[in-house]
Amino acid sequence: MTDVPHPSASDDKLARLVARAVAAGPALPCAVVHPVDAASLAGAMEAAEAGLIVPILVGPAARIRAAAAAGGIDLAGAAIEDVPHSHAAAERAVALASEGRAAALLKGSLHTDEMLAAVVARVGGLRTERRVSHCFILDVPLYHKPLVVTDAAINIEPDLETKADIARNAIDLCIALGIERPKLAVLAAVEVVTAKQPATLDAAALSKMADRGQIEGGIVDGPLAFDNAISLEAAEAKHLVSPVAGDPDILLVPDLTAGNMLAKQLQYLAGAESAGVVVGARVPIALTSRAEGPRARLASCAVMKLATAMRVTRHGDD
Repeated sequence: MTDVPHPSASDDKLARLVARAVAAGPALPCAVVHPVDAASLAGAMEAAEAGLIVPILVGPAARIRAAAAAGGIDLAGAAIEDVPHSHAAAERAVALASEGRAAALLKGSLHTDEMLAAVVARVGGLRTERRVSHCFILDVPLYHKPLVVTDAAINIEPDLETKADIARNAIDLCIALGIERPKLAVLAAVEVVTAKQPATLDAAALSKMADRGQIEGGIVDGPLAFDNAISLEAAEAKHLVSPVAGDPDILLVPDLTAGNMLAKQLQYLAGAESAGVVVGARVPIALTSRAEGPRARLASCAVMKLATAMRVTRHGDD
């Protein structure tokens, strides 16, 4: 993707997440939705070989087998649920999760909107009391720990209540990844509260909601501009005192456009590698881009497995 050197094994944050997930118990039954190309099949089978998932390949069986043959991919150990097309694959995968046969979903070769329509359907979907949201988990070579950017894929222009759910989802995910008390920076263009920039009002409200226990489990501060969220020196230069500045685990963005640009800039200009997971539904869902390779799918499966392990620990296997 870029010419930035690949991190060494000791610095490879995504590899450490994968190792943690492999050690977190048995492989996760996972419905792989419409994996009719070599890239999505290879990612799923690599995750299976690593001990992260037990794949259930949901899609047209003939196309799945043809893609495997064309890519030289061994489908041993993978069940196939034969359905005629991508729309039916999304619906069947959601049904498998509802039935308890799948504990996670992995996107294959279909549009995100098509898959999520089945997930959030009011009848037969996987809704919970929270809004679903997406988290990019980024290994940025110049940053000292994994960095979550949310929401950059689902909620286009979230209001305050939606942003509160986005924050809750991201905090819970980070706790599942082993971060005891995640630090969340609510981003805006400036670090002062002003009615001229509504994102700053939402950021201030989210910070106060966390102070009052309406958002639990993490440390929330905002509004913070990107520079003084990431750099303690930049915050100190502006005489900004913040428990999050220079050390955030999560960057909560004002809207999808800002988040998508930020995540992709980190990938293409800073050499970041990423995993991508939808949270807030009854099961975690990996939404990797069709432009991403098996490593991104492997890391996304690792994150899903850790998220599921945390849910079982908290709530029991229901």
